[in-house]
Amino acid sequence: METLLLVLGVGLIVGALIYGLAGARRKDEVAERLDRYAIGITKVSERAAPARRVSPIGERLDKVIAERGFARNIRTQLARANLKLTVGEYLAATVILTIGLAGLAFLLRRDPLITLLAGIVGFFLPRWYVAYLQGKRLKAFNDQLGDILNMLISGIRAGYSILQAMEAVSKEMGPPASEEFARVVREVQLGIPMSQALDNLLRRVPSDDLDMTITAIKVQQEVGGNLAEVLDNISFTIRERVRIKGEIRALTAQARASAYLVSLLPVGVAILVYLINPKFMGKMFTHPCGWIMLGVAVAGIVSGFFITRKIANIEV
Repeated sequence: METLLLVLGVGLIVGALIYGLAGARRKDEVAERLDRYAIGITKVSERAAPARRVSPIGERLDKVIAERGFARNIRTQLARANLKLTVGEYLAATVILTIGLAGLAFLLRRDPLITLLAGIVGFFLPRWYVAYLQGKRLKAFNDQLGDILNMLISGIRAGYSILQAMEAVSKEMGPPASEEFARVVREVQLGIPMSQALDNLLRRVPSDDLDMTITAIKVQQEVGGNLAEVLDNISFTIRERVRIKGEIRALTAQARASAYLVSLLPVGVAILVYLINPKFMGKMFTHPCGWIMLGVAVAGIVSGFFITRKIANIEV
């Protein structure tokens, strides 16, 4: 009977995920992205946009939370991760994973603590995944930024305007640079000011080096000057910074690995002991003395992790 319930539970979870996230697989419609991140531009008519499948769950949630303040922040995070999800679909995935993992853990162990931990993991899993994609995409963009600046400099010196140089970057470079600069070009072509389009780019790609580049472009547009020479100096600075950061990461790799190992080792041992002998570890969660011990242990682990990471994090 328990096996049957387990199979049915897993089937329901998978089915709900497929049904709730059906709208995730769709093309990157520039008109919709403009509607999310541009300011002062009217919506593109539905006739101009190709038809796409919309998740019923995500659509209902979007209508409910469209005017909420946190929805804009979630949209920004999803854009930075380049996930083709609406806010409603993201929240639906979070709820499904939370309930699904908690229910699966309860069917497997029938332990309230394990069920609670599984629910917490399911709640934070989408956030961790989005943060992982953001970091991966930002690193890829920063690695391309030196070549992007070289192409912009070459285009400007060849007589291109800055917009034409960006269009060349969108055609010649690979993603994510090609995707982001293609959006900038199309936003400008649809009537958005160049400064606003660049601000939208910086919102999607929160890079310090890109911020410096965009500031230089905006200042040149206001006061004039030799933009190619300015970008050349910025390109040299960025290349040197990337080189120095690579050397620092190589020298501090052991310290950063030690921070994760020392922090996760006691947690892993505690979970293992609890799975082997729940009664032995159960007193830690039922007795006031155990609560104090757990609080001190968590505080020590967290503070030790952040202190170690802070020591290994050298700003350039």
